[in-house]
Amino acid sequence: MDTLSYKTISANKETANKEWVVVDATDQVVGRLASKVAKILRGKYKPNFTPHADCGDNVIIINAKKVVFTGKKETDKVYTRYTGYPGGQRFNTPAELRKKQNGVDKMLRHAVKGMLPKGILGRSLMNNLFIYEGTEHQQQAQQPKAIDINQYK
Repeated sequence: MDTLSYKTISANKETANKEWVVVDATDQVVGRLASKVAKILRGKYKPNFTPHADCGDNVIIINAKKVVFTGKKETDKVYTRYTGYPGGQRFNTPAELRKKQNGVDKMLRHAVKGMLPKGILGRSLMNNLFIYEGTEHQQQAQQPKAIDINQYK
């Protein structure tokens, strides 16, 4: 019996089969969209998933301004940030963030970031996420393929 043929093959940065995908966020729930996008970024839907390597796809989210929250989260959910000065704690609701420039981008990045691993790998995976509020994006040269996010679990 040749035991060399039974070795487990781990993907690394060079052997990873990375693709570009476009996700339409129209009428998608923020948390559910973020969990599926985090899995795609991580590479969990691929057969050669390796936990310690970036083997996921690059994700482009279009129509981000059309995402929705369930229940009363649009007005009751609170995002907290701190300016770094005494008394500098600031609070925003999703309804307030939608009115600000790049507010929807910050909401989606916050949701996806919380579902990725903490540390160097998670921070590098966030660089593979591109969010656009409209239907146009700047990654046409990569020839991304459109996927239906509802087909993923």
